[in-house]
Amino acid sequence: METAATTASGLTFRDATDADVDVLVALVESAYRGDSSRAGWTTEADILEGQRTDPEGVLDVIKSPDSRLLVVERDGRTVACCQLEHRGDHAYFGMFAVSPTLQGAGLGKLVIAEAERRARATWGVAEMHMTVIDVREDLIAWYERRGYRRTGRTSPFPYGDDRFGVPQRTDLRFELLVKPLV
Repeated sequence: METAATTASGLTFRDATDADVDVLVALVESAYRGDSSRAGWTTEADILEGQRTDPEGVLDVIKSPDSRLLVVERDGRTVACCQLEHRGDHAYFGMFAVSPTLQGAGLGKLVIAEAERRARATWGVAEMHMTVIDVREDLIAWYERRGYRRTGRTSPFPYGDDRFGVPQRTDLRFELLVKPLV
């Protein structure tokens, strides 16, 4: 994976280190859970309570030999992140978070485009995969505008495992979205 690179937009992209764990956990939590997440549009606060991730989960991604956690900084401040994981002929995109107060201004588009570029350049993969909670229609529509397509393939939500949150409804499941990178 590449080392730190600054783009024309003034963003710096780099691989996360152990020292980033607490900041990244706070960023992910702020983008998806609790009242702070309501400042942005990616909140899951109405469908899930509790945590979205924890220090152990973030550290696992950082330490995994086939995975990278990309940190996005502007003026030395962490403003976004995403996970990239090499899975044979495709890469998996996950743990995507943009600071809630910066959402809706195009930052997410820049991050996902850079993640796709890095997955192609580093691993030569032909596709990017991700899973999204299928009741998140607005989020799925955003990904569709970025070229991802719904596959109809679903997997169960991990009910009973509080590491992923406490569901507020009984119909949650993940749907696989796929985008060709060639």
